[in-house]
Amino acid sequence: MKVSTESLGNCQTALTIEAEASELDKSLDEAYHHLVNEVSVPGFRKGKAPRAVLVQHIGKKSLLEEALERLIPQLYKQAIESQEIEPIARSEIEIIQTEPVVFKAVVSLKPEVKLGDYHSIRVEPGPVIKIAKKEVTAAMEEVRERQGAWVPVDRPVELGDLVTMDIEANVDGRPWLNHKDVLYEVDKDSRSPVPGFASHLQGAEKNKERTFSLTIPDDYPIKEMCGKEGTFKVTVTEIKEKQLPELDDELAQSAGYDNLADMKKKVAVDLRAKAEAKNRLELRQKALDALVEISEVNYPPILEDEEITGLLRDEAQRLGFKELGDYLKRSGKTEEELKQELRPIAKKRLIQGLVLGKLAEEEKIEISSSEVDNKVDEITNNAEDKENARQFFSLPQVRQSIEQSLLTQKTMDRLLQIAIGNVENMTKGE
Repeated sequence: MKVSTESLGNCQTALTIEAEASELDKSLDEAYHHLVNEVSVPGFRKGKAPRAVLVQHIGKKSLLEEALERLIPQLYKQAIESQEIEPIARSEIEIIQTEPVVFKAVVSLKPEVKLGDYHSIRVEPGPVIKIAKKEVTAAMEEVRERQGAWVPVDRPVELGDLVTMDIEANVDGRPWLNHKDVLYEVDKDSRSPVPGFASHLQGAEKNKERTFSLTIPDDYPIKEMCGKEGTFKVTVTEIKEKQLPELDDELAQSAGYDNLADMKKKVAVDLRAKAEAKNRLELRQKALDALVEISEVNYPPILEDEEITGLLRDEAQRLGFKELGDYLKRSGKTEEELKQELRPIAKKRLIQGLVLGKLAEEEKIEISSSEVDNKVDEITNNAEDKENARQFFSLPQVRQSIEQSLLTQKTMDRLLQIAIGNVENMTKGE
């Protein structure tokens, strides 16, 4: 075997591998002994046909293909070991010629990350967080809203009602929706099933059919419906309005507080904690953006492609599609078009992940098994079916995912500590 290497840049190298005649002969012999026991040759029992007769029966090309399927992986493995190369993904292999056998392997290598002087990064923490009275009032009204009860009413539909309805819909004359006893909250800002639908229910009377048309917006998720006219037939069978309780000690106790004063105090504390968490996330992102800006990152293209594929699958699942093919059909775009749209997002995520990974290495940040256990306990204790949840989170791949998530958080926190000082002081407004 002869091997030559060529650097292709972007953490890729090309191996050109030429097989010795003896190596090919050995592989052809192995291929013959395998095929002669698999192929029926007229006039011979399986395994008994001479090589020349077998080749005449199946063709020289078929024997060569079988031999190369065995030989190329063997020579490739020997080549990367002899060159001390560590691929991070499956290599692209192309057969250049067969006499002699020459093939080329494009090998993806480990990314190269050179961090800038991250100890010089600085971000400003911003002013001390204060919670206004109107924010507390609004939050308490939200609690009151959640404690409200839906009560049947005998009047036409108004915005804010909860209705039960039967609905039929066609788009350009083709059936789309056909459901009975659907619960629907009449929110004027709702985009379900299409924007403007809720407003057309205003004034509808119980058990009286209402027909109207709406144009499907250009940004609708199902691209083949965009810009077309949808015709709706709706019959409201029940109308309920939400009756809100008084804002008093009884309400506070039903929401889990000691009394109204306790509720007001704890709501304010929760608002402050959320505001501080949001502020911390923004500061961590600023620090990360600054780190990416001063760092050099080089990686093989396959990593970006894998990131895009992951984003595409996530988007399909988010929209309720089990199969990627179904999502592609509904999107009205080719897979390549969607991938190109996602490429900038994928590139940003990949670079940030590589930079954080290098920072964790530099700062010697690790996650212990007990930290993973604590996170699993936190998640499972809040699950309805604790036993099934614990079994799921005991799976090695799930624990590994949790470990990676914790490592990312810990590394981001360390970066923020470097950029702004002690995080605890920051959150206390010191």
